[in-house]
Amino acid sequence: MPDFTMSNTPPADETVINPAASMDAVTLRVGDLETISAYYSDAFALEPLEERSAGREVSRVLGRGITPMVRLIHTPGLPPVNPRQAGLFHTAFLFDDQESLAATVLRAAQNPLSRFVGSSDHGVSEAFYFTDPEGNGIELYTDRPREKWDRQRGQIMMTTVHLDPNAYLRTHITPESLAAGPGRAGRVGHVHLQVGDLTTAEDFYVGAIGFETTLREYTGALFTSAGGYHHHVAMNTWNSAGAGPRAAGLGLGNVAVTVPGRDDLDALAARLTARKVQFADDGRAITASDPWGTRVTVSLPVTTAEELLTL
Repeated sequence: MPDFTMSNTPPADETVINPAASMDAVTLRVGDLETISAYYSDAFALEPLEERSAGREVSRVLGRGITPMVRLIHTPGLPPVNPRQAGLFHTAFLFDDQESLAATVLRAAQNPLSRFVGSSDHGVSEAFYFTDPEGNGIELYTDRPREKWDRQRGQIMMTTVHLDPNAYLRTHITPESLAAGPGRAGRVGHVHLQVGDLTTAEDFYVGAIGFETTLREYTGALFTSAGGYHHHVAMNTWNSAGAGPRAAGLGLGNVAVTVPGRDDLDALAARLTARKVQFADDGRAITASDPWGTRVTVSLPVTTAEELLTL
């Protein structure tokens, strides 16, 4: 069982999220659980870790090893993903090295249900983009060492330069990485959201949730993180400028963040209260909705897929 004992060490700065905060499995509401589950298993080498039913809803967690990476909730009857409304731009799966990334990209590219939408060198990372069969964006990426990131004017600068996918695969594919499949580590590195406007988004994700802005000089986008990472949560208005609150539909169900201790949740509760943001607190997790209705859960570390299903 998890230990919910309060930490004796307060956050260094209660106006910002703990620098050790990280992203957890993203929740997606899907119309066809079996098709989407099989797709994430086959295309990205994610294995089913846990499942739970509640009435017509079935939740299934997939990941690598013991690390949950996506939670799928079968929610029949909802309208499909609307690419113009606020919600998910993409979930980004982070890999430890270029060989693991290349092996996963090759799997995804060979899956007949995949839609490849591009690849880019962002300076801080190398990334490949796909769309799943229900319209949810996915990024597969690996980071460059932090000492190689370009820092200017107090920001971590990111670029978008074409990355030749075929050349990348020829250079980095190895028989060992192909054979390893789910045995190679992976995790959610960041989540990129569509929002109606960046000023309101910054007030919520920086002012209330407590991430720090890392880049604001990228047209139509804002990047934020904990602990000096290039970004844990990004927001853009490229497709969704002026969007209002989300209508019920398939797609993003929840953005999950973990923090080390209960004192971090107390600091979050204080920030949300100060900004008159409604939230729920069950002792191990705080849940609030951003101005467009996207649900955000900040919790103590989830150690098992079964625990994730209870959030």
